[in-house]
Amino acid sequence: MGALFRLAKADFWDRVRRPAYAAILCAAVGLGYLATPGRDAGWVVMQIGRYRGEYNSAYIGMVVALAGAVWLCLGGFYVVRNAISRDESTGVGRLLAATPISNATYLLAKFLSSVLVLASMLGVLVVTAVVMQLARGEVLAVDPVELLKPFVLIALPLMVFTAAAALLFETIPLLRAGLGNILWFFIWAFIAIGGQSPNAPLGGIGVHGVVQSLGGDMRAQGIDPSKVGEFSLGLTLVDKPLDTFVWHGFGPDADYLLSRLALVLIAAALVLVPALWFPRFDPARGREVADPARQNRADGSRAFPVTPAVVRYEEPGAAGPDAFGGVPKTPVKRGNGALRLLFGEVRILIQGVPLWWWGGVLALAAISQMITPATGVARFLLPMSWIWPVLIWSRLGTQRHESGVEAILGAYPTARRRIASEWAAGFLLTAVVGIGPALRMATGSDTTGLFHWFLGALFIPSFALVLGTLSRTHRLFQAAYLPLWYGTVNGITPLDFMGVLRGPDGVPVGMSPGLLIGSTAVMLAIVFASSAARRAAS
Repeated sequence: MGALFRLAKADFWDRVRRPAYAAILCAAVGLGYLATPGRDAGWVVMQIGRYRGEYNSAYIGMVVALAGAVWLCLGGFYVVRNAISRDESTGVGRLLAATPISNATYLLAKFLSSVLVLASMLGVLVVTAVVMQLARGEVLAVDPVELLKPFVLIALPLMVFTAAAALLFETIPLLRAGLGNILWFFIWAFIAIGGQSPNAPLGGIGVHGVVQSLGGDMRAQGIDPSKVGEFSLGLTLVDKPLDTFVWHGFGPDADYLLSRLALVLIAAALVLVPALWFPRFDPARGREVADPARQNRADGSRAFPVTPAVVRYEEPGAAGPDAFGGVPKTPVKRGNGALRLLFGEVRILIQGVPLWWWGGVLALAAISQMITPATGVARFLLPMSWIWPVLIWSRLGTQRHESGVEAILGAYPTARRRIASEWAAGFLLTAVVGIGPALRMATGSDTTGLFHWFLGALFIPSFALVLGTLSRTHRLFQAAYLPLWYGTVNGITPLDFMGVLRGPDGVPVGMSPGLLIGSTAVMLAIVFASSAARRAAS
C-alpha cells in the first residue's frame, strides 16, 4: 500500500505542475461563473420551465456540481488521458518494469492520481460556488453541508468513472490514439443526455432524484411543476428573468446512495481488469519498442526517425570537398523553395494515412454529387466531410515538439515561412476533403454556401494550428473541435463555422463572415507571436 500511495502522490504532483492543469483550473472557475448567472444575464444552466431556485447554498451547490459533473467528464478525460503514455515516452516505464511493483498496484496508482487531479478541479468549483453565492447576494448564509452534498454524491462518482475510463482506454491499443479521444466524446454525449433519463442505469448522472426534490419544494410553495415547463440542464438562452422559488436541499434515499456506490465500484473494476493483459512496459511480455519509423504515439502522431549523418574519413591533406572529414555536401536543387517547403509540409502532415481513409474521402465526394438541392449538401455532407480528418488536423503545430525535432527546426532561418507552409498544408487538406460538397454547391449555384465553405476551410487549420502550437499536444484540438462540430450538427447557430445552418431565405445564420475572418487572423497572429517568443527565449 505504501508503494501505491507514493506512486500516486508523485504522479499527482507531476501533473499539477504542468501549464495545462492551470488552464483547466481557470476554465473551472469560468464554468462556475457561467452556471450561476445574474438575474438579468440572459442565460441559465438549470431551470424548470420559467423557474429557477433561489441562490442559497443548496441550489447554487447543486447547479455548479451538475455543470461540473457534465463538462469535466469531457474535459477532464482529456486532461488525465496520458497517465501511461507519459511514462512510456519519458522512459520512466522502463524503470518501473524493473521494479517489483505489480500491474494492479501500478494501475491503481495511476487511477488514484487521476481521481485526485479531477477532484482538485471539483475543489476549485466548490470555492467558486461559495464566491458566487456571496456575489449574487440572494442568500448570504452559507450552509457547507448542503453546498458540498451534490459535489460528493453526484460530481465525484462521475469523476471517478471518468478517471477509470481514461485509464482503460490507454491500456487498449486501438483506443490509445486519437480514435479513443473521438469515441469518448460520443460516449460523453450519451452520458450527458441519456444520463438525465429516469430510466438510466444506476440513476445516470444522478439528476432524476434532484428533479423530484425540486418539484416537491415547488408544489409545497403552490407551484405546479407539470404546468410551468420541463426540467432543463444545459446552457439555455432566456429572453426575460426567471421567477424563483426556495429549494431546501436534496435528501438522497438508500437506493440513490447505493447507485452512486455501484458506479464507483464499477470504475474500480474497469481499472483492475486491464491488469490481466497490461505488460507494464516489459519487453518480455510482448510490448517491445517498435521501430521509431513505424511507431505511432499514444495520441495519434508518428515518430520521425533521425538518421545519423555518415562522416567519411580521408587522409590529412587529401584533396576534395571532404578533406577535413566533413559531411558530404547535399546538391542544391533549383526551383521555387516555397513550393518545395509546402510539398514537404503536406507530406509530413498526411504521412501514414492509410488508403482506406482516402477511399472514404472519395466516397463522400461521390455521394455529394447525388444530393439535391445543393443546400442539402451543406447541411448533411459537409459536416461529415469535415469530421473525417480531425485526427490529421490535430497534428498541426504539434509534430515538431512531439517528434523531438523542435530544436533542430529552431535554427531554420525563416520560421515564418515554415509556419505559413504548415498552415497552407492544413488548408489544402481541408479543401481536398471538402471538395465534393464544394463542387456540388458550385454546380447548384449556391454561391453563399460556397463562400462560407471557403471561410470554414480557412478557419479549421487556423484553429488546429493555434491550439497545437500553444498546447503542443493533439488532445486539445480534438477536445475543442468535436463540441464545436457537434453543436453545428445539432443546430446551435452561434457555433456554425461551416455555413450549414440556413434561414428561410437560404442565407447562413451561423458565424458571420466578419467573425470567421477576424478569428482566423487573430489565431494566425497568435501562432506567429508564440513561435517568435519561443525562438527568442531559446
